[in-house]
Amino acid sequence: MSAQQRRDLDALFRHAPLDLGGDVTAARDVFHAMMTSIPLPPDVTTVDGLLGEIPVVTVDTPGSDPDRVLLYFHGGAYVVGSAATAAGLAADVSRRAGARAVCVDYRLAPEHPFPAAVNDAVAAYRALLDEGVPAERIAFVGESAGGGLTVAALVALRDAGLPRPASAAVFSPWADLTVSGASATGKAALDPALTAEVLRTRARDYLGATAAKEPLASPVFADLTGLPPLLVQVGSHEILLDDAVRLAARAGADDVHIELQVWPEVPHVFQAFAAVLDDAVDALEAAGRFTRAHWDAAEAAPGT
Repeated sequence: MSAQQRRDLDALFRHAPLDLGGDVTAARDVFHAMMTSIPLPPDVTTVDGLLGEIPVVTVDTPGSDPDRVLLYFHGGAYVVGSAATAAGLAADVSRRAGARAVCVDYRLAPEHPFPAAVNDAVAAYRALLDEGVPAERIAFVGESAGGGLTVAALVALRDAGLPRPASAAVFSPWADLTVSGASATGKAALDPALTAEVLRTRARDYLGATAAKEPLASPVFADLTGLPPLLVQVGSHEILLDDAVRLAARAGADDVHIELQVWPEVPHVFQAFAAVLDDAVDALEAAGRFTRAHWDAAEAAPGT
């Protein structure tokens, strides 16, 4: 775990061309170019498709169990990103978890404000169940806004009476659209990727007329009772540190099996940089172990 690797990654973020708080169309183009500039490994396959009416990209790696599925939700502050831009990180998780990843192309704001993303996430899960995949063989994964969406979708599907998946893992979740956590200011100088101003701008795009404390938009304010085991990973050098910590505390208070991992001196969604950061490799391995363990436990439970 090299301090130099962390410094290099910090510099990479600070010199990135993305202006996440600027024009949405331009940000989408830049983000797509950034995230797809590195080719996927030759042993990774991707297939465009639909889950019900929701566009998805299925990402597969060698040796994956065809009977297990990672339902993956990409980041991008609810306004940029796609299933295609998530394929690299989804493949990294797929490889460690030993299952195919299905990346959900949920609708983006401001064209499609809340609750469009939540509705699409639940619809994709419902379609996966309708295809005959048992809930205990599905795990959720999400990063950044997709991490918040993951937890919101779990709450929504619980309230809809759908069976819960085996587990969920979220990386640097944006779980509080009020942007009121102490780290929003306390970590501002250390975070090379995000600012509170940018998050507030994009929260307005996503929320529309909805209050920022709406539990399905900001799951730190939700009742998380009955959710499946949850893994939360976050870097200590990001303004969303408090979102992760408070989400874990809320889950623990609501009797959810929760594991919180804070990785020192790394930035937002550091897991995406396994090619240059040892911490990212370790975090991905931990997420893979967590996911496999809870699949095993769910499949071994009486009645499954």
